Amino acid sequence: MTIAANIQQVKQTIMSACADAGRQDKVTLVAVTKYHTVAEAQAVFAAGVTQLAENRMPGLLEKQTALPDPKIDWHFIGHLQRRKVKRVINNIAYLHSLDRLDLAKEIEKRAIQPVKCFVEVNVSGEASKDGVALADVAPFIKKLATFSKIKVVGLMTMAPIDADDPTLHQLFKQLRQKRDQIAALHLPYAPCHELSMGMSRDYRIAVLEGATFVRIGTALFR
Repeated sequence: MTIAANIQQVKQTIMSACADAGRQDKVTLVAVTKYHTVAEAQAVFAAGVTQLAENRMPGLLEKQTALPDPKIDWHFIGHLQRRKVKRVINNIAYLHSLDRLDLAKEIEKRAIQPVKCFVEVNVSGEASKDGVALADVAPFIKKLATFSKIKVVGLMTMAPIDADDPTLHQLFKQLRQKRDQIAALHLPYAPCHELSMGMSRDYRIAVLEGATFVRIGTALFR
């Protein structure tokens, strides 16, 4: 199948999951172009997807140079080292991996304007994963109150690659419930309405559980 056909299939799966969940709100498809060529990224954009994601600084800068169209929103989804913040933060629309205070401080120092951030949450508690523990999300977000360059638009998580469907439902549900708790605080710097969860193998379940952003790579390039 072509990239365009794969995109259409993913969109249909999202629509079907929304219908099954009784949802009428929007789900944003973020195309993860990491490890793929500039030509493949161009094909994604040509097929109508304007949300593109990279997880490393070199890949982000390379693709942005090749795809300078202002209609594209760039997302950074990987672990962001403090020393690379200066070169990344003013080139993206969304950061999906805010998970520590020293990173927030560096963003505050380097960002020209407020950055839409997802707080990365390690819902599963895996030692190999980055992210704030579920119980620490609210305290962490409250520490960001004085940061004028950070806007917490939502929460993000990555599910274990070997999780079965019931486990996926539970993990995504837990993140949704935590999102709802934060949103209910009505913090002006952390509206926290969004949920970035779901990848190629589990995005349908993520949408069923309330995902508003899904990060899809493999399913677009099969």
